[in-house]
Amino acid sequence: MELKRVVVTGIGAVSPLGNTAEETWQNMVAGVSGAAPITHFDTSKFKTQFACEVKNFDPSQFIDRKEARKMDPYCQFGLSAAIMAVDDSGLDLETVNKNRVGVVLGVGIGGMQTFEEEAGNYAKTGDTLGPKFSPFFVPKMISDICAGYISIKYGFHGPNYITSSACASSTNAIADAFNLIRLGKADVMVSGGAEAAIIPSGVGGFNAMHALSTRNDDPEHASRPFSASRDGFIMGEGAACLILEELEHAKARGAKIYAEMAGAGMSADAHHITASHPEGLGAKLVMENALEDAGMKPEEIDYINVHGTSTHVGDISEAKAIKDVFGDYAYQLNISSTKSMTGHLLGAAGAIEAMASVLAVKNDIVPPTINHEEGDEDPEIDYKLNFTFNKAEHRKVRAALSNTFGFGGHNACAIFKKYAE
Repeated sequence: MELKRVVVTGIGAVSPLGNTAEETWQNMVAGVSGAAPITHFDTSKFKTQFACEVKNFDPSQFIDRKEARKMDPYCQFGLSAAIMAVDDSGLDLETVNKNRVGVVLGVGIGGMQTFEEEAGNYAKTGDTLGPKFSPFFVPKMISDICAGYISIKYGFHGPNYITSSACASSTNAIADAFNLIRLGKADVMVSGGAEAAIIPSGVGGFNAMHALSTRNDDPEHASRPFSASRDGFIMGEGAACLILEELEHAKARGAKIYAEMAGAGMSADAHHITASHPEGLGAKLVMENALEDAGMKPEEIDYINVHGTSTHVGDISEAKAIKDVFGDYAYQLNISSTKSMTGHLLGAAGAIEAMASVLAVKNDIVPPTINHEEGDEDPEIDYKLNFTFNKAEHRKVRAALSNTFGFGGHNACAIFKKYAE
């Protein structure tokens, strides 16, 4: 069976760097940090008091106000990003075969804010008033509901589900959507991820694990992947969606094409529930699997958007894995962690980073890894690797590889390349 080719024809985003894909990309290239003191709740008793929040977002631009009130913030973000991606794609909704258009989203946690609020209300009043839950509690909370909302809005009857593999969730979703199209199961897929967990239980839970940076006096410079002084990741929130489309379907309607999706890989560390393998064995395997799936050699990649969370073990192990996979060619790559600007969007991380990879290929610009200072070198990291510190770099980007790794040892990788006939 000959596999079909898959291209990216639309993008949309709601992120800590902007409420559109274009604004997000421009701020990413400019090296803008999305970190600031948390406004969602009182953090005075928390170890970490800052995050990369979505700012000035008005869901009523995309969603009826009454409907938006029935949605958890993660769903508002995800549906809005999908609407922007569909609009950007130029799909003719009157003529497209909606039986062959589907939705696969990655969601790591889902309606955590809704669960926290409803459980808190019950804890306060349940003993005296009995259980008084909102009738929208369950549909607001469940992690699949955003994919359902997207299909309902457009009448898309194709495959519809979510993937949940912690911080690898949305890269897994994009890989699934890619495979559904190239196997002939769909013509068009809306894919990406959404997350909104900057809430007391989210921040408190990660603080208890000592996973978050506590650089409260300097939030903008707190996320510093591959620097010796890194002290944990910064929580982010938001969503990004790609429109993946079978090539001949896209050509037949004269669609603009951002890039071609070339392949995807998956693997497991099989090592620890939260820590990556210290030698990067799972990271090495997932990149090798993606390259094999794409039928590409390591020397055909120009840019790696790394997982790069700004944690001690994770950054070291990923750098080791890159050297193991790419050998001497690793020194000719550009490597960057856009989490240094967006923070870590958890289940949506792979989506926003896939978008960054697609736009790097499209525009021949590698966004930077910000916040590295001279003299802040970790002796366990090889700085002959080009981490694209502090300033975006213009170069030919024939292909970009995007890594995401999740708690539980889940690894996923996607490759995008310049489209050519």
